[in-house]
Amino acid sequence: MPAEAQTRDAIIIGGGMAGLSAGIYLGRALRNTLIIDNDKSMAQAEPEVQNYLGFPDAISGKDLLKRGREQAERFNVDLIEDEVVDASIGKGGRFHLRGRRNSYFTKKVLLATGIFHIPPDIPGVKECLGNSLFFCKDCDGYRVQKKKIAIYGSNNETVCYAMGMLLFSSTIIVVTDSHEIQWDKQHAKWLKEYAIPVFTQPIVRFDHKNREIQSITFEDRTCVDIEVIFTTRGDIYYNKLARSLGAKVSKRGEVVVDADQRTSVAGLYAAGCITPANCQLIIAGGQGAIAAQAINKDLLEEDLRDHRLRGLRTAQLQTEQTVPAISTDRR
Repeated sequence: MPAEAQTRDAIIIGGGMAGLSAGIYLGRALRNTLIIDNDKSMAQAEPEVQNYLGFPDAISGKDLLKRGREQAERFNVDLIEDEVVDASIGKGGRFHLRGRRNSYFTKKVLLATGIFHIPPDIPGVKECLGNSLFFCKDCDGYRVQKKKIAIYGSNNETVCYAMGMLLFSSTIIVVTDSHEIQWDKQHAKWLKEYAIPVFTQPIVRFDHKNREIQSITFEDRTCVDIEVIFTTRGDIYYNKLARSLGAKVSKRGEVVVDADQRTSVAGLYAAGCITPANCQLIIAGGQGAIAAQAINKDLLEEDLRDHRLRGLRTAQLQTEQTVPAISTDRR
């Protein structure tokens, strides 16, 4: 039987921090586990992760992923590159996953497909991602202290970012790039109270050198010196597979899970940025571990309920020592 046709205990879709963490736990639980990765983890864009526990001198996102893959493989987890485009549930609750390269079958599925942070729609700015263009003030506020910062967006989150960044810098502006202002009256009052300049004109370009932003030029030819941009345009949640399987999804697009990362569909779990959790590498890793433990627990309960462990135990009783040596203590 081809490797792709066998029924796995668990298949993890996504090889980012959540998926790799789950794979490590399931591998150590001796579960037949496959990670299917399409090489789109947002962690790859992080040149220097400063807030991941255990790396006081920081580590790049690529290196963190590389270490995670090596660790998962150490525990006999299979990793392949493919993109799952369709998923269904067949007889006995077995999942059928159809990838661009192969089809896969499994008892349990963990969605660790993540999200995509939407960058400003300005030519050239994507080149600055991870160096002077950021999405998360919790991850990157510390590294931009005392710099001139622009917050790109037009909603309540934009204003909250501007307020939060005051802890790191005194020079903060908001740029809406002519998008309709969606922040409410309370957030508008905060902008006024804290004297945060708002530029509503269309942006013509971001000037940058060696991936470091230097200035923003507006349509009216106004040029503002800026060193850092945080964007709050929103996120695209990769929840297509969750929807196709009938899992509950929030209005924002997050896959709804319980405390053990179970979705509303039996046998389907989700972890990492695809869920309502704060999108942080270390949180994704923790959620992956929680999901793996839930998967292992559910598999064991099913094995006991359906008496599937009988064959294993019978073989152990026939071929292996199952009772330790017993003697009388003669001391």
